[in-house]
Amino acid sequence: MMNGKIRLLLGFCMVLSTHGFAYAKRVVVAQDGSGNYKTVQAAFDAVPVGNKQPVEIFIKKGVYHEALNLAKGKDFVTLTGEDRAQTILTYNNHTGVITPKGDTINTYTSASFFIYADNFKAVNISFRNDAGFTAGQAVAVFAFGDKLAFDRCNFTGFQDVLFCSGPGSRQYYRDCYIEGTTDFIFGPATAVFQSCHIHSKKNSHVTAASTPQDVPYGFVFFDCTLTADAGIDKVSLGRPWKPYASVTYIRCNIGAHIIPQGWNNWKNPANEATARYAQYQCTGPGAKTAERVKWAKQLTDAEAKNYTIKNILGGKDHWNPLKNLK
Repeated sequence: MMNGKIRLLLGFCMVLSTHGFAYAKRVVVAQDGSGNYKTVQAAFDAVPVGNKQPVEIFIKKGVYHEALNLAKGKDFVTLTGEDRAQTILTYNNHTGVITPKGDTINTYTSASFFIYADNFKAVNISFRNDAGFTAGQAVAVFAFGDKLAFDRCNFTGFQDVLFCSGPGSRQYYRDCYIEGTTDFIFGPATAVFQSCHIHSKKNSHVTAASTPQDVPYGFVFFDCTLTADAGIDKVSLGRPWKPYASVTYIRCNIGAHIIPQGWNNWKNPANEATARYAQYQCTGPGAKTAERVKWAKQLTDAEAKNYTIKNILGGKDHWNPLKNLK
């Protein structure tokens, strides 16, 4: 007699095969047992390494308290949430915790969700780290793979929320909400943030890019809105985690919480000669350029024209993250 789960899987999804593994083109995760899996990690585990076919994992509403890992080679996965505010993937990893194996968690191992796969997409989901305000570094998403796209997603936590961590990684965020305290968008990846809401919860720094010297673009914010909690009024647009950090704000609405100087050198004047910080046609009380640090740049019209999705993210394979976003 056919197992009930297999029967449900065959009835609900189109079953494909690759490298000898059977998997579903679309599967459902539901905590109440009404889907194919009760946990998100179980759905990840079912995706074969070396996958070449699009797989959608639809996640029903609920708070999924799981330490998640989408391994390298489990490519072409799309996570779709039933409800952006009520489909929540979270965990409480943070620096200083001792694992069962005796290792001490650090920034690189503190994430709720590790994404090592390529060609990943998430839509309509909240990603969170619940470690708390005083926990130190506590990453919600460790985004390492290449060609990662996030559409209408939330990223919340406190310090080091979104780790754009792959040195050669290209990432795209559209209509996302990202909030945190210190360096809550950080790392070496090239990432575009389009029409996102960036919210500060502490007098600290929004970004901490570590862009490699030979990478032309780091973090680029297009048409984003920057806000803060009440009483927060001393936030910088960024500080360089590594000397050649690259961060640019284009046509963003910048709140009064951003300091007039705009940027911070991370207590190292040598960074002022190498960091690549710029803005262009930004508005709002925090966008005024008169008192900006002299080592930051205001783009000219001609320079700003080079900042396109194609130039920033296209690469040799001409990746277009908008192609498969509705």
